[in-house]
Amino acid sequence: MPNIELLPSQKGQFSESPIPYTGNPFLLCWFDILLFVKNAWSVIGVLHPWNHWPCGELDELCLYSLRNMICLAVHAFLIVFQSAFLISLPFLILFPLWMGILYIAAVMAVVLATYWILNGANGGENSLMSTVNLGDDALKHGDECWIYLNGVSVGKHWLRGNLNRLALTFRRPVVGVHNRTWGIVFDLVQCIIERNFCYATVDIRNAYQLIKSCLLDEKNNKVILILHSQGGIEGGLILDWLLCELPHDIIHKLEIYTFGCAANHFNNPHRTSASMAAASQKSSSTSGIDKAVRHIEHYAHDSEFVARWGVLSFTHLRNRYMGRVFICSGMGHLLNQHYLNRMFPLDTDSRVLENNKFMDQEVNFNGNDMARETWIRTLINGGNGNGSPRIEDMQSPVDTGAPRSRVRDFSRLWMYRNGGTPRD
Repeated sequence: MPNIELLPSQKGQFSESPIPYTGNPFLLCWFDILLFVKNAWSVIGVLHPWNHWPCGELDELCLYSLRNMICLAVHAFLIVFQSAFLISLPFLILFPLWMGILYIAAVMAVVLATYWILNGANGGENSLMSTVNLGDDALKHGDECWIYLNGVSVGKHWLRGNLNRLALTFRRPVVGVHNRTWGIVFDLVQCIIERNFCYATVDIRNAYQLIKSCLLDEKNNKVILILHSQGGIEGGLILDWLLCELPHDIIHKLEIYTFGCAANHFNNPHRTSASMAAASQKSSSTSGIDKAVRHIEHYAHDSEFVARWGVLSFTHLRNRYMGRVFICSGMGHLLNQHYLNRMFPLDTDSRVLENNKFMDQEVNFNGNDMARETWIRTLINGGNGNGSPRIEDMQSPVDTGAPRSRVRDFSRLWMYRNGGTPRD
């Protein structure tokens, strides 16, 4: 089993060049197209493996769920239908204007009909709540607010499945702001517009209002935002707005965790110039307490298209993608079936297993021995400030007197499993 690569969060300094995502949006769109072509080989990795369903109907591709079958059939139709429509657009110049308008109207009528099938009547609700019965666990974390923003192709049924899977994993109720789907092809077009033109759709505005109100609510000590796929683009834009409007001590309540993030940037500035100056003197990332958002973690499979088109293409750019990045060898982009089942597998009682191949794997610092030594020394001295256990509490075996650094030792999100709470 290959190691998991861990990229510590970047430091960020005033002396660096302007952030590239603020450049010409048309050039950024062209770059996205080139990036699409470069990573096209990994498109097949989005749905692989497709026939492994440990959570039954909660797994998006489970074929013995009638609702899943309906969603898959509608999306398969839309892929062919919308692709054919986009290919046909240049040929409209050969026909009278009124025929072109009539043709586009007919296509949009079909798309709108499928939109209602996937998202519910009249486009469905702006937000949904997890519906699984958590028993007494639901009452134990009244000072926390968990919010989920979904990705491409997720209608009402799959959103409900995502919310219930997250609720079972972390034993907390989760509210989901619905990023409605128009079909995979049109959703990808929307992704390009959102991340290159910084365009805020209705879903982004709805999510922003909810997140801001939760942060300003004095009873909430934590607001945990979970983002998947296109939801990462929208979450990054929401974070930009929050950084402009709210004091950093309020934003400090926020924690962000992404899976297969499609965003091209993730901002998280230092809270003070002193902390930024101190960061430049350290060999690894500074503690989250020095940043506006204390905790940001990104989880990505290295052979699935969306992660390669998003986080894995931009995290190496200086001062552009803040937060730790956990890179796992493998395919699969779907939240439940691929990411959560691999990283947070459930037992027969719907509790997260204490040991699994992902969390038990050794962390690879990509040859940066200095970074590894700094992280290990921080753990030995009492934790890394992100809730990691002290060295004597690690479950990792000790080889030749040196501890093995496993993913569980660096993943703060892991410590929320089964209703747990990390140290602050």
